[in-house]
Amino acid sequence: MSIQNKLILRRFFEEIFNQGDLSALEEIVGADYINHNAAPGEAPGRAGVKQFVIDLQTALRDLNLMIDDQIAEGDKVVTRWTATGIHQGAFAGIPTTGKPMVITAINIHRVVDGQIQEGWLQWGMLGR
Repeated sequence: MSIQNKLILRRFFEEIFNQGDLSALEEIVGADYINHNAAPGEAPGRAGVKQFVIDLQTALRDLNLMIDDQIAEGDKVVTRWTATGIHQGAFAGIPTTGKPMVITAINIHRVVDGQIQEGWLQWGMLGR
């Protein structure tokens, strides 16, 4: 189970964030997804995830999200990741700089029946 859940998260980051395949959200993310660290005004469920992806892709030209580590146990997957890109649009209240940006983060996701149902995120931004 843990290996399958890690593969689901790898698809989440690669297909949705790196490849921009937002149609994969329906298969990978549960309809009632709960983001425990949602931004003020962020829509619930898949719609909120979709908006976050669009916002990140809009803010960072050449977005590349790399998985640095993954640990899974039971229905939880912990992923430490690094995203890089050129800061071309406002993001998280930071005005555009045109400079390289690095975002480091740790996510915990809960996977049930092959879909991501909940997520917790801690992140920081460097090079802005």
